[in-house]
Amino acid sequence: MAGASVTPTPLLKDELDIVIPTIRNLDFLEMWRPFFQPYHLIIVQDGDPLKTINVPEGFDYELYNRNDINRILGPKASCISFKDSACRCFGYMVSKKKYIYTIDDDCFVAKDPSGKDINALEQHIKNLLCPSTPHFFNTLYDPYREGADFVRGYPFSMREGAATAVSHGLWLNIPDYDAPTQLVKPRERNTRYVDAVMTIPKGTLFPMCGMNLAFDRELIGPAMYFGLMGDGQPIGRYDDMWAGWCIKVICDHLGLGVKTGLPYIWHSKASNPFVNLKKEYKGIYWQEEIIPFFQSATLPKDCTSVQQCYLELSKQVKEKLSAVDPYFTKLADAMVTWIEAWDELNPTGEGLAKPSISNGPGK
Repeated sequence: MAGASVTPTPLLKDELDIVIPTIRNLDFLEMWRPFFQPYHLIIVQDGDPLKTINVPEGFDYELYNRNDINRILGPKASCISFKDSACRCFGYMVSKKKYIYTIDDDCFVAKDPSGKDINALEQHIKNLLCPSTPHFFNTLYDPYREGADFVRGYPFSMREGAATAVSHGLWLNIPDYDAPTQLVKPRERNTRYVDAVMTIPKGTLFPMCGMNLAFDRELIGPAMYFGLMGDGQPIGRYDDMWAGWCIKVICDHLGLGVKTGLPYIWHSKASNPFVNLKKEYKGIYWQEEIIPFFQSATLPKDCTSVQQCYLELSKQVKEKLSAVDPYFTKLADAMVTWIEAWDELNPTGEGLAKPSISNGPGK
């Protein structure tokens, strides 16, 4: 037809899975349809496995509930959190794609200052496909971005950069606050759109939020374990924090980069601060010892794979954090179980067949 525009092929269409943890119908996907429909979705249903989750028509997806997790992992299913968004990491494990984008089901499409809808997935992909600069900070933020470059004084020997393992996106509207901050700033909203992406420097930890996050599964996937949280555990809402601390130590050791900044999503609703406080209060107390632990953690040179690094980190967690609380002994054991389960579902050097699932066609 005359004047018809050709729709561009979505970036990495066959190399990326979108992982969504949920307890409700996924009506929010309608808003994301222009951006998500070409991609394969992995939906991890939390809570009651008998509850029916409705997914809008036209999406290519697979849906896993707790019964599926127990069937696929057997006894090792104990490492996957229950009644917590940390269950999403099961989706990372069963994916067979190179890249993962994960988003919460209360996150909508944001608009940039010009009023244009933000294609968050496309920006994450751009972040992952260009290098990071963890070893030397560029004051013009991401030097690989169009319109930017390395500033005067940046060593030429370091301008090749490092492979980017993680792209951490941000949020407009409801900020990602802990419960005490929510309680004292109940009406605060983030309205500032900062048009920047930067690499988090080597040796610097950060609070990773899992609601708008992408990563290279081949580079860092086995370390993206969101811990033991939620039902039956003494802590919640620290799942993405735990993963963020672990991946940053490992990325620093392996010479990989982590970016933060664009893209923004619209975080639509604040969770209950009193409920959050009940989940978080031990984490708020424990993090004063956990963070110094990660700041001082070092990995031996013979740890050259993510799995080796993660198992070494689990040993150090058991040795140094178990005195804080017995929970950390349990968590360290779960970290080992996670790697064992990951390696069973993702054997190296073999054809990676998907586990069978018990949902409908999903087309």
